[in-house]
Amino acid sequence: MQRVRGVIGLSDETSRRWNGAGVAVAILDTGIIRHPDFDRRIYAFRDFVNHGKDNNCYDDSGHGTHVAGCLAGSGLVSNGKYAGVAPGCSLIIGKVLNEDGDGSVKSMVDGIDWIIAQKNYYRIRALNISVGVAKIEDEVYREQLLSALKRAWDSGLVVVVAAGNNGPAPMSISPMAVSDFVITVGCHDGDYKSDHLCEAYSGRGPSVTHVKKPDIVAPGTDIISCCARVRRNNKGIISAYNKKSGTSMATPLVTGAAALLLQKEPGLSNIQVRRRIHYCASDVGESWTKQGWGMLNVERLLFTS
Repeated sequence: MQRVRGVIGLSDETSRRWNGAGVAVAILDTGIIRHPDFDRRIYAFRDFVNHGKDNNCYDDSGHGTHVAGCLAGSGLVSNGKYAGVAPGCSLIIGKVLNEDGDGSVKSMVDGIDWIIAQKNYYRIRALNISVGVAKIEDEVYREQLLSALKRAWDSGLVVVVAAGNNGPAPMSISPMAVSDFVITVGCHDGDYKSDHLCEAYSGRGPSVTHVKKPDIVAPGTDIISCCARVRRNNKGIISAYNKKSGTSMATPLVTGAAALLLQKEPGLSNIQVRRRIHYCASDVGESWTKQGWGMLNVERLLFTS
């Protein structure tokens, strides 16, 4: 995450000033565990897959915990090395995917509607959906999902969705991410070198509608974040972090940046937040269908009015 903070322009000084405190963010994913890096900031959890009666936090995949760490991990176990972008924000978690990362349109729609219903109670300002969908064959289901995303946006939430990992062919953006009512995040790793850069398979525009997509890119390759298999033994806490790649990892970086901006300027609307993210991005010299407005730039985002 230290490399990532450099790429997105998040300095140590800025991190000390703004950490997302007072901002609640929702995540719909495979769940979450009570990792030490989340302190006591998981305010609510609801299971839409197995419909647990007590709704205790769990994550049988690990994907959701990793995503949450990218967004809001405090870095406690790593002495700050693997802290997320907004380590002070509170979390509201919906489990909509199973242990294999699969889920139904119904679970996702139910999760979105639950977040909308909880929005005022927990003062939720943003919703992160690091879920890439290859294709939705049934037009009715597709419209149900897009309608739910519009409801979330119309409620005032900043909705941030992964572009998906089905690129690099044109029009390979995830069906959820083509919506007018989300910020779509693709992957780009700057100068980082790897044989498996996620920018090579990040979903590409143009979208199937008139909307230009993706909106923004952020790093997503070899991201080290919170691991759901963390445990304690006689040597202390072990297996606290692991490495994952994909637009799923890039997406919470943008959501975290939105949380920092909303901490600094809580009166902003979701439209204003999206506009600032767009206009403050850094051009990385790629086509619009790959980079959108460009690379997330947190320093410019927070210090440009």
